[in-house]
Amino acid sequence: MALPRKLGRRLLLGVFLGVAVYAAIAIWSDASAIASAFARLPLWVLPAACGLSFANYGLRFLKWQRYCQLLEIRLATGTSFLIFLSGMTLSVTPGKMGEVFKSWLVKQTTGVPIHHSAPIVVAERFTDLLGYLLLVAIGGLNTAPEYAWVFWSLLALCAVALLLVGSVAVGRAVVRIVARMPWIGRLAPRVDGAFASTRILLAPRELALPTLVSVLGWGCECTGFWLIANAVVPDSVPWLYAVFAFAFSAVAGAVAIIAPGGLVITEGLLGSLLRPRYQPVLERTLSLAGDAAREAARAQAAAAVILARICTLWFAVGVGFIATALFTRRHGQVQEAAD
Repeated sequence: MALPRKLGRRLLLGVFLGVAVYAAIAIWSDASAIASAFARLPLWVLPAACGLSFANYGLRFLKWQRYCQLLEIRLATGTSFLIFLSGMTLSVTPGKMGEVFKSWLVKQTTGVPIHHSAPIVVAERFTDLLGYLLLVAIGGLNTAPEYAWVFWSLLALCAVALLLVGSVAVGRAVVRIVARMPWIGRLAPRVDGAFASTRILLAPRELALPTLVSVLGWGCECTGFWLIANAVVPDSVPWLYAVFAFAFSAVAGAVAIIAPGGLVITEGLLGSLLRPRYQPVLERTLSLAGDAAREAARAQAAAAVILARICTLWFAVGVGFIATALFTRRHGQVQEAAD
């Protein structure tokens, strides 16, 4: 197997959880109606959505390269791209922090300590969150004003987190606390090094461009979702609403860090945002009303959500696994790493 045993077990656990979640969605929403929606889908839609997801990876790789440059981590471009993609193998881990796997691969190829490169994942996730919040705003908070408080609360938390991470005094205080604690006190120098790397990556002058890259990259996946949503129920979801719905659901899944890959949280919220768009279209085109229209909208929304997640989350896991296998072929079996 391309992954170390422990990480392989985590991946299998995420896959099994995903299967269970989608089986539950199918049972709850009418499996036969979902299957019919799959059968009616134009053949070009899923490849197009997956292509947009891969475009997202290509754009965000530029951000990874910039962060490696800032931390003076020197990698050949091809190797760097494989390492970046390999991190997506563990996207179905809480908070996507399984992407620290990239730091294991960096250490294997360059000898750079894990605590030095791991803050890249923090910076990536932070600027991704900012990018998603901008997409939520672009999609139009006025389309769902009841969620505006979530947007502003997260934006405020991001500002507070940035101030804390950028504070040398806060970093030193944390290091002193860690140094005095039993068992983990020896980790204090590594914590100090991680804070130093994080301050470099999240310096104010380094925020704008990575956040813009995140907006463009995740905007590609929002567009892929828009294609799928309108393929399942034609002419039902405007592009701006699709951007809002997908970005907002992704933010909710990311904030609920205990949910691997945002499973359940993202699917549930995305489906609830789709159903009000689907129901009036189905009432008009299929002459449905009342409970029948609601049931039909629920099934079609479930189909769209499952397809969208296949072309985003699970496509990423597949691409990451292939990249890890290629990395292993070039650089040897990935070892369980200890910093």
